[in-house]
Amino acid sequence: MKRRSLVGAAALAATSGLAIHQFKASHVPDRRPRRSHVAVLHCDRYERTPPVVEHGLQLVRPSVQGKRVLLKPNLVEYSPAAPINTHPMLIAAVIDALYRLGAASVIVAEGPGHIRDTDLLLHESGLGAQLEILKRASFVDLNFDSVTRVVPGTGLTQLKELWLPTTVQSADVVISMPKIKTHHWAGVTLSLKNSFGILPGSIYGWPKNVLHWQGIDNSIVELAVSVPIHFVIADGIEAMEGNGPLHGPMRRLGCLVFADDPVAADATCCRLMGIDPGRVRHLQMASSLGNLDLANIEQRGESVEQVMQRFDLLPEFAYLRG
Repeated sequence: MKRRSLVGAAALAATSGLAIHQFKASHVPDRRPRRSHVAVLHCDRYERTPPVVEHGLQLVRPSVQGKRVLLKPNLVEYSPAAPINTHPMLIAAVIDALYRLGAASVIVAEGPGHIRDTDLLLHESGLGAQLEILKRASFVDLNFDSVTRVVPGTGLTQLKELWLPTTVQSADVVISMPKIKTHHWAGVTLSLKNSFGILPGSIYGWPKNVLHWQGIDNSIVELAVSVPIHFVIADGIEAMEGNGPLHGPMRRLGCLVFADDPVAADATCCRLMGIDPGRVRHLQMASSLGNLDLANIEQRGESVEQVMQRFDLLPEFAYLRG
């Protein structure tokens, strides 16, 4: 067994009892909107993202006029052989579209969990080049940003405090831009799990194992409460299945997902992967933060059935099948 697998298994075993206890004793606030809006749009190539992004934003109508917008992509580490990160051409298309909608400023912010040299990662991934071309959006490395102390409010973890980057705290609108991927510990990694990159590595280390030791699902939901996500734009053009979030093969799902509710967005992304979102533990736990039920999600664009594919899962996550 690989060292990472051994560490992961030990961390999960050590925190399993804690996770169950805290799930029962926790308090997750009720922020569920009466109706959520999710749009699934076909897009088979990153070169074709600009008009698709324009259409998607029209369908979910983010209110960004005169506001400071923060884009939180999934930028972990780079491999030319694996679709690990949110594609830079998609990020660039979103930046352009947001300025056309009247955003006062757009910041791309991430705290990579595996690579300490963020400048190298920006170069290797191509995101740095895209930002240089645009010139209107800056990048903030959240691993080394100034921080503000926040007291966790759910009781899901034993963390007495969270140190949140000032850049995130000062944003008017936070848009999560995850890569649609399976995950070897959480089952899936989508907009909620994407928030792990918000916490600074300078405090929480690389790869931020403090969060895993608290129970990965507990930490996902704690962050969802402490750092609300306002909109989601998920990259499913080239997704990842199997041993995600780093080593799985690419699955060409050929779509982008737009939403005004991160729980509804993640539920829809699960359905696109052939996964029952009600069986994903952190989505169960976050169900009061957004809509998990299809009855409360207004589906726009393509139907899930038209786009859905059956993603390969690790054997231990076979139970996630609907």
